Order: sequence, then structure tokens, then C-alpha cells
Amino acid sequence: MKQYGMVIDLEKCIGCHACAIACKAEWEVPADQGRNWLKRLGPAHTPHGLASTYYPGLCNHCDKPACVEACPADLEEKTFKDPVSGKKKTMEVAATWKDPFDGTVQIDKDRCLGCGACADACPYEARYVNPELGEDGKADKCTFCVERRAAGLEPACVQTCLAGARIFGDLNDPKSPVAKYVKKGAIKMESAAVKIGPNVRYFGNKRDIHLLTETSTPRVMPEASLRRVMIARMVRPVIREVKKKLSIFDMS
Repeated sequence: MKQYGMVIDLEKCIGCHACAIACKAEWEVPADQGRNWLKRLGPAHTPHGLASTYYPGLCNHCDKPACVEACPADLEEKTFKDPVSGKKKTMEVAATWKDPFDGTVQIDKDRCLGCGACADACPYEARYVNPELGEDGKADKCTFCVERRAAGLEPACVQTCLAGARIFGDLNDPKSPVAKYVKKGAIKMESAAVKIGPNVRYFGNKRDIHLLTETSTPRVMPEASLRRVMIARMVRPVIREVKKKLSIFDMS
């Protein structure tokens, strides 16, 4: 099976923000939100010398995504198909899930309740609720540009990166550029408390990697807001009833 991932080469990143701007333009992301972001770090002293670098962040499409477990939407059967082999797999999923064939984490906007529980649960703060999607808003995040990939294109941030600092591909393919970066030492942003297998990695010199990990690695595993989850679960029966009534009208 594939596991799509990304490596960000900090030695190449020039902090131009083209990645974040391209993402906003491609997916009509609100100005005060972001599917990805770029933060300046330093200058600061590290055990390896003075460091100044950037933190380009996005959804990590984790091996064990906390957002998937936090989603309170009703489970429904969904059949996934591998576009290469044609194999199919049926799973029960909520409004967000991890694709069994490419490893990406996706959202069904039609089924999303807009409760924000998934955003609360993400230790990387990579999700947000877009108030412009639906009456109550919908969860949104980086999808590794699933629609662009289906058309044979690279993610928008990768295509737009002026310095070639973003490398995208299948981490499970030893011949892929991302897998080669892992062999060279690209690191995961994990701590003792946060070990959910992020599939975005970072490569750079020791001082910049030290600054990045010390300032930006999540140290606490957050819990989804209980209030949000309870409200969402109270709303679910109402949503189901409305859908039933709408289906009756459609049949007539």
C-alpha cells in the first residue's frame, strides 16, 4: 500500500510564503486561516550554533490520526478503490478517515457536522472550521490536493515552491525522492507524548532541525472538546431526520 508523504528541506526553503498563498488561492481558504502555514524561527542559539529557519506546516496525514478517532459523526460504510490495482476495500468511517490505499486523511464535507472536535484533537493544529462552508461551517485542512493528484498533478504547494523545498511522494516506495530523504535523515516532529506517526518530515542541518523541534514539536496530546462532541451527538438525530424527509421529497 502507498503512504503519501512530504519532506520539507529546510536548507532550500527561503520563506517566501508561495506555498501558503498557492494553497489559499487553489482552495479558497479564508484569509485568517490556512491549510498550510509558514512561521519564521530564530535567530536563536542552539547547541550546534546560531540558527534561523522556517516552520512550513500542514496536515501530517498521520499513521494514527487523532482527528479520525475524535469525529462524532455516524459511521457509514464507504468503499475505497485503488486507482492502480483496482482493488476495493469497504470500511465503516465517520466524516473523516484515513484512506486505506494511499494513506491520506480526508474529510467528507457533506457529512461533517462542523463541531470542530477533530480540530481540537489535532496536536499539530492542522485543522480548522471554515465558517464559509455550509450554515455552521465545515472542517477543512490539507488533503495533499487529492483532486489535483487525481488529475495527475502535484499538490499546489509543491508545484509553486520556488526553491524546490517541498518533496512529495510515496514513503513506502524506496525509490521515491521522499523515501531517499528519509534515508538521509529527514525527521518526524514527534515527542514522548505525541507519537501518532506524522508523514510530513523535515530535513536540514543540525542547528536548524534543533530549533525547529525545540520550538514547534507538540508536547501534549490534546483531547477533543467534550462540549463540542456532546453538541454534535445531540444534533446528529436531527440531521438524520432532515435527510430522511429530503429523500422522501426526492422520491416524489
